[in-house]
Amino acid sequence: MDVVTGTQVAIALTVEIPRERMWELVTAVDQIGEWSPEAMRGTWDDGALGPFAGARFTARNRHADGPVSTVTCVVIEAERPRTFAWTVLDDSGLVGSRWRYELREGGKPGSTQVCHSFTHGPGITGARVGAEADPQALNRRLVTLCRNMTTTIGAMVTADNANGATR
Repeated sequence: MDVVTGTQVAIALTVEIPRERMWELVTAVDQIGEWSPEAMRGTWDDGALGPFAGARFTARNRHADGPVSTVTCVVIEAERPRTFAWTVLDDSGLVGSRWRYELREGGKPGSTQVCHSFTHGPGITGARVGAEADPQALNRRLVTLCRNMTTTIGAMVTADNANGATR
C-alpha cells in the first residue's frame, strides 16, 4: 500500500505585499536560496528567463538531516499574478512532488493571501525512502515542509520590505 503518493500539506498566509509583487517573489527561483531554509539555489534552464508552462529549472536543496540534492523542476502552471506551480522530477523522470503557489487578493488593499502547497507524487524521493524505513518519518517531513514554507514566505516579505525603497 502506497501511503506517500498524494500526501499533501498546505499553508495560507496573508502578507502586506501587492499580489503583482508577490508573484515576482514566488517566481524568482534564482533568489530562493536567500529565503528558504532548505532550497539553496535555483537556476532557470534552457535559456528561460522566467516562468511559463514547460519551463525548466534546476534546484539545489539541503535537508535538515544533511543530504544535498539537485533536482529538475518543470513549471506546470504560470498564470500571472495568480498561480505558479511546478513538479520536481525524480532520477527516472517521474513526478516526485508538486508545488503550488496560489495568490489571491488579501482583505486589505495592497495585501495578498498566499496559499502554498506540496503534494507528493509517485516518484522516488527522500520522503518516500524515509517513510518506507519509518512510517513516522513522513509526518515529521510534512511538519518540516510546513515550517519551511512559512519561513520562506516570511523571509520574502522581510526582504521585500527591506528593499522597498529600491522598488
